[in-house]
Amino acid sequence: MQMPGAGSETSNRILDVAEGLVQTCGFNAFSYADIAAALHVTKASLHYHFPTKAQLGERLIERYRSSFVAALARIDQDCFNAGAKLRAYAEIYVHVLEDNRMCLCGMLASDYATLPQAMKEGVQRFFDVNEAWLTGVLISGREQQQLVFAGLPLETARMFLAVLEGAMLIARSHGDPSRLRSAAKRMLADLGA
Repeated sequence: MQMPGAGSETSNRILDVAEGLVQTCGFNAFSYADIAAALHVTKASLHYHFPTKAQLGERLIERYRSSFVAALARIDQDCFNAGAKLRAYAEIYVHVLEDNRMCLCGMLASDYATLPQAMKEGVQRFFDVNEAWLTGVLISGREQQQLVFAGLPLETARMFLAVLEGAMLIARSHGDPSRLRSAAKRMLADLGA
């Protein structure tokens, strides 16, 4: 279902502000009043574009997932070996943290118990897409002898994603993005990347 004003300049500005708030504070830590103040608009204007905060959250997840899928497609286009793909993937996380933000869906996962069902499903889809892409890279890398790892590719993909998300949280708590970079570097080295 297309929401009123979806795709308009105003709705995109609302999404930009909301995304920044989720990535820095979490979904439950902001209200429409915060977005309205940042954009110098009324809360009624926000409700026109996104009648409920849950609908705003659903659209945020969709947009973030689409953006991430586009980034994965660019990695596939630009990188010709599995190690380079994994390094480029890890760099996405590093750049987000260096910009004083967190992974949107990682932040939403921390609020998971309080999210509406549609948002929970959106968060799961985001991580499923990432796991599937990583699994494909790992399978290809192993077949072409570019990567070395024990166990199933899906399990390794899940571990790689968990290390990045977890290291991101810990690095943020220390105000030190180099902790994330170090964890990613170690994971990549362990995979032969």
